[in-house]
Amino acid sequence: MNRRLFVSILGLLIAAGIVAQPSISNHGFSQDKKVLRIGYFPNINHAQAVIGIGNGDYQKVLGTNIEIKPYIFNAGPSAIEALLAKQVDVAYVGPNPAINGYVVSEGKSVKIIAGVSSGGAVFVVRSDSGINSVKDFAGKKFASPQLGNTQDVALRKYLLDNGYKTKEKGGNVEVLPVKNADILTLMLKKEIDGAWVPEPWGEKLIKEGNSRLFLDERTLWPDNKFVTANIIVNPQYLQENPDVVRKMLEAHVNETQWINSHRAEALKTFNTELKRLTGQTIPDEQLSAAFSRLEITYDPLKESLFKSANDAFDVGFLGKTKPDLSGIYDLNLLNEVLMKKGLQTINDINVDLKITNSTKKSDLVNVTNNSTQ
Repeated sequence: MNRRLFVSILGLLIAAGIVAQPSISNHGFSQDKKVLRIGYFPNINHAQAVIGIGNGDYQKVLGTNIEIKPYIFNAGPSAIEALLAKQVDVAYVGPNPAINGYVVSEGKSVKIIAGVSSGGAVFVVRSDSGINSVKDFAGKKFASPQLGNTQDVALRKYLLDNGYKTKEKGGNVEVLPVKNADILTLMLKKEIDGAWVPEPWGEKLIKEGNSRLFLDERTLWPDNKFVTANIIVNPQYLQENPDVVRKMLEAHVNETQWINSHRAEALKTFNTELKRLTGQTIPDEQLSAAFSRLEITYDPLKESLFKSANDAFDVGFLGKTKPDLSGIYDLNLLNEVLMKKGLQTINDINVDLKITNSTKKSDLVNVTNNSTQ
């Protein structure tokens, strides 16, 4: 076939739609638009995502050639399941779901790439419960948001450290896994004596649930800092789209800085976006008080995650052998973003968990399916 005949046939095929023409712009061949599917909760400890995705800040940084598709979750299990099933690429989740997802997938489907928030969890007791100190816990009934979630582990570990066992372990203290909204109802009905909850539910219980603050969890941690949310990514997506993840982390760091330097405006914007997502807002006084016990940060606070994993192991949630978490972090892109901005990078620390591959996935399934934060 001569060249002229080939070109003529090719032109006919293009006209008929059998062969696709490449789209041409002033800059040459255009690339296909990329998609970034981000999962997050309508919670104050996910404030960067709630504000930055809602008001378009993230999209401005990512540019017109990357499309954000947000997915809203109410609990950690569904977010982790979506990430493992590759239904989302990036998710904002608590430390326990991140740990469980990493172990269940044998380190193949979860990497922590940045921190999100620190603090923002409290232990409140009913004002007329008769609890004045840890000596008064015997025979009491407490609630946590869900079995095996971050606050549930914290409560059980606190009880264990103070010499108490839960009823299922032969002790005389009961811990009930209850949704946050239902905890308020149970407190008002005097069917529970206290609860370990994330903000703003702690402040809501204090203002509306006849409760008082017994313990701010920050006091249990060095420098009053402990991780309550991280950003995780599917490693395959990270490997194939480092440019997208880098821009997303740049947007995340930008939003973190803006929130911390524009606190009052950030609270108003958060409530605006919360109304759009859920149809509800948090009373200004409660939101301000809850934020006062929370730090918005991009630092993953690695030491506290390893401590949380140890606590989960101590209360029986991570099988008979401590898992290997040595590869759970990939902070290279975050550090690149921080260096570009002239900010201090995240230093490596020694992993203080025993390295082993013997943890059984079956030991973790129930916890993974019941972790909200």
